[in-house]
Amino acid sequence: MQYRVNPRNGERISALGLGCMRFPGALGRPDARRARDIIARALERGINYLDTAYLYPGNEACVGAVLEELGARDRVLIATKLPHGSVRRAEDLDRIFDEQLRRLRTDRVDYYLVHNVTSPAQWEHLCELGFEEWVARQREAGRIRQIGFSYHGSAGDFAVVLDAYDWDFCQIQYNYVGERYQAGTAGLRAAAARGLAVFIMEPLLGGRLADRLPDRARRILDDAATPELATPAAWGLSWVWDHPEVTMLLSGMAAPEQVDENAAIAERALPGSLAPAQHEAIARVVAEFERVNRVRCTGCNYCMPCPQGINIPGSFSAYNASYAHGWFSGAWQYYAASAVRTSEPRLVSNCVGCGACAARCPQHIDIPARLADVGRRFQPGPVGWALKAWSRRPDSK
Repeated sequence: MQYRVNPRNGERISALGLGCMRFPGALGRPDARRARDIIARALERGINYLDTAYLYPGNEACVGAVLEELGARDRVLIATKLPHGSVRRAEDLDRIFDEQLRRLRTDRVDYYLVHNVTSPAQWEHLCELGFEEWVARQREAGRIRQIGFSYHGSAGDFAVVLDAYDWDFCQIQYNYVGERYQAGTAGLRAAAARGLAVFIMEPLLGGRLADRLPDRARRILDDAATPELATPAAWGLSWVWDHPEVTMLLSGMAAPEQVDENAAIAERALPGSLAPAQHEAIARVVAEFERVNRVRCTGCNYCMPCPQGINIPGSFSAYNASYAHGWFSGAWQYYAASAVRTSEPRLVSNCVGCGACAARCPQHIDIPARLADVGRRFQPGPVGWALKAWSRRPDSK
């Protein structure tokens, strides 16, 4: 495993971290056995950083139980996150953090983040409740070792949040189609210049830069492939690791085999290892991706559940697929997302525009408006009728 150094404390961190949000299992009920297999394989491959959050249903408890079973707490760095929207009073800071320690079955959190910061106002709210003093007390007690934030706001606001506090690290979304999105390349460089460790989330855009690339983009990478860059995932991860400012990237690996694949890439993807011709191939992929990418959904499920039962991430995935792989491919995905095993189809036309989903979206997608686009793409005339009829068939339930 390749290790990179946290410039704040000299700690060696595996270049590949395990993002635990996408563990297999139902929403709120991670599959404990499969999670154990994933974590165990990660430890075998030298991964020493595990990322979870208070708002990932059932996830902190799952991680804590597995680490206790494996006797591995002292072999890993645990990262979890404070849901700032749930902090209404100063007392909530202790209440939430104490619950996190209980879930994780530990007496300390190595890397603690303010979760999903999108504006300076959220940080100011925490400060008004005494967050800075609270962090100082937790550090003194040894309960928090490093403090940072995860970010999903604008590039301009990122600089404001970065300078608002003496942070140890930050976590930003970054991939080869997102150099100018959210914090972007400018934010990456700014954080590194201030001496922060920089952790990367969504390096493969929720898998869209791995197994769901547009066909023409996939062919570009296949034509330029080498033994080290044999898959789209290898291209995407290697591009992130090519940046010396990156301390670690998180990958949500759903099986031990994915851990093996990504760990093998991490061992050879050093800063500056991509050749100019390989950067040119990626630039061509970016151009093709931007041509067909209609909704920047990463499938994080923060928008779920929908009060009307709409499968929002599934609908957006189908919509994008209809441009990347052809209308029929997208229409079939939309059918699977909207009408399979339902007594009544959960079509995007069921949306009432309540906006609850959009308020939770870290990508700031206007979800009701984009669901209307999905409806126009898939539901005119016979398509909508067919979905309604098919979902009522006895063998579709």
